[in-house]
Amino acid sequence: MVIGFAIAAAFVGLLLWFNVRNLWHLVSTSDSGVLAVAILWFMNGIVFAGVQFGYAVMSLAQKEDTPRGGMRITPDMHSEMVPVRVPAKKASRQLPRR
Repeated sequence: MVIGFAIAAAFVGLLLWFNVRNLWHLVSTSDSGVLAVAILWFMNGIVFAGVQFGYAVMSLAQKEDTPRGGMRITPDMHSEMVPVRVPAKKASRQLPRR
């Protein structure tokens, strides 16, 4: 999560350096500019730290060597398909004729 907040600090620094949407001027001329930069860094830090946390959790998963999916027939399964007779039941109610 610390990496996420470091990335957020770099991101906010780049926003101020390139003066995106005149942000540097707004921050430097306002009396609450430091608070605005701190909130911008903290909120972006939450986002980037969440991404880093999610990446760390997802990378813990191990690859499985077993096949995934439904009932796959493998060559070692010597099975043969055999037709099975299923009796059809008569409809309990007839549909009305038009």
